[in-house]
This record gives sequence, C-alpha cells and structure tokens, in this order.
Amino acid sequence: MANLEGKTAIVTGSSRGIGRAIAIRLAKDGARVVLCARTSTTLDEVVQAITATSGKAAAIALDLRESESASRVVDFAVKTFGSLDILVNNAGATRRGAFVQLTDEDWAESFALKFFGAVRVTRAAWPHLQQRAGSVLFISGAGGRTPGAEFPAGGSVNAGLLSLTKALAETGIRDRVQVNAVNPGTVRTDRLKIRLETIMKEQGIDLAAAQRRFVEGSGVTRIGEPEDIAALVAFVVGPEGRFLHGSLIDMDGGATKTV
Repeated sequence: MANLEGKTAIVTGSSRGIGRAIAIRLAKDGARVVLCARTSTTLDEVVQAITATSGKAAAIALDLRESESASRVVDFAVKTFGSLDILVNNAGATRRGAFVQLTDEDWAESFALKFFGAVRVTRAAWPHLQQRAGSVLFISGAGGRTPGAEFPAGGSVNAGLLSLTKALAETGIRDRVQVNAVNPGTVRTDRLKIRLETIMKEQGIDLAAAQRRFVEGSGVTRIGEPEDIAALVAFVVGPEGRFLHGSLIDMDGGATKTV
C-alpha cells in the first residue's frame, strides 16, 4: 500500500510497543515518519528498520514533559521533510495503583507526558496541519471509558484525552483538521509482559497458561498485538478513513461493555 505517499507523520513515543508499530506501518504505507521518544538508541533502531525496507524516517530524542519539546519536534519534522500532515499522539505511560496509594507526584507524572505532552504537540502542529488538511490522532485507552480501582490515574488521563478529542474535532471542522482517538485494550507490550510474569510466578504456570487465564479473566477475545493498533491507525489517517471525525474508536477485543 502507498496511500500515504507524500505525507509526513509525527509519531510520539515511537521507540517501542504500539508507537513503534504505528511508525513502521505508516512508513510502509508511504509516509515520511518522524519518530520521537526519550531514548535515542532505540529510536535509531526503529529508523534503521524503516529505512532497511526503503521507507523514509528520521528521529529526534526529547522529553515531551518539557514544554519546549513540542515545538522542537514539529520544527524538526517540517525542516526535515518540508511539511506536516499527520500527528499521532502515542507517548505516555500512566501510574497504576489504588487511589489512596497514589501520591501527588504519581498524578502529576501521569498527566505530564500523556495528556499535557499531547496538548502541547497538537497545539504546535495545528497550524501546519491546518495548511495541509491534516490529521490528529490520540492513542488513549480503554480505561478512559471503563476505569477501574487499580487505574484511577490512567483512566482519568485517558478520559481527558477523549474529551479533548471531541472538543478539538469541532475546531477541526472549521480548520479542516481531522481529529480522532483510538482506545487500545490489552496489547502485548513490555507492561503486559510484567503482568504476565506476575501471574506465572503467583500461580506457578508457564507463559501460555498465564496468557489463557489472563484472557479468560479479562473477558476478551485475545491479547492484542501492536500491529493491530497500527493497522487501524493507518486506516483512520489514510484517505479511506477521512469520514471518521471526532470518533472514539475502541479496539480492545470486547473489553469495553458500555454503550
């Protein structure tokens, strides 16, 4: 596929996991991809993986918790590839834990990167996206719709991103900028690996059994793969997904039961 030929995309938090898969997929579909995360070594590995298959990519290492980083990554993308068409806000992990155990620092850290980082990058990118009738996509999470006792901070951050999506979508109609959000459920990332290892240790079972019990206990079809989310993202920001606007799209194997 080459339906993103001539487009430039920024993917935040793209050194691993879902962000890495999104960057690779967008490049496969023809986009010139700018990756950003805090670790330059892992970013370089993703760039090499993309360029090895004739894709176009560049990376900049920065911390989106720092306010000036938003304009830096946008300026880097425009300077490197001449334009900006797509912004995928993927960066940010949030703190898990019971409400009474989470400190002020835990709450501040949870919002600093995933929410405020996305706000700043989107604000910096908006004029460029407006010029190109571009797209903004927030990678939020199923916990924004169905929060739980062990996920009060993350659920609050994700819910905030969903509300922001709806608010920006209205502005996007005026400015010709597509705005949507994707809510991944449980996806095979480093964080899931830790949870599965805990199940293995506590129950004395192997990885395959731990995965089966996790899926059964979660009431979902299966554990998702980063590439599942990447394929959906590529569709949404591609020409065939342009009628999607202000949409909060669940991709969670059936985890979200609410209407």
